[in-house]
Amino acid sequence: MFSREVEVQNQVGLHARPATFFIQKANTFDSGIWVEKDERKVNAKSLLGILSLGITKGVTISIIANGPDEKEAVDSLVDLVMSNFAE
Repeated sequence: MFSREVEVQNQVGLHARPATFFIQKANTFDSGIWVEKDERKVNAKSLLGILSLGITKGVTISIIANGPDEKEAVDSLVDLVMSNFAE
């Protein structure tokens, strides 16, 4: 299991379009991946799960993965969040 924390900095947080980019990236990995906010953990490959967390600008989330490509998955998703979803 591998995890890292990252602060969401894009203007709209992790909603609609950015969440879709996040899920598409998560689905490219074989590992199980979760996003945790305030002790709530959801599947990072689920749009409804991600949206249910209500992640807004300035919120710190944990990205957690478990599987054969866990480190690569977490690092890639953290990089995506830090890039402000290429906006």
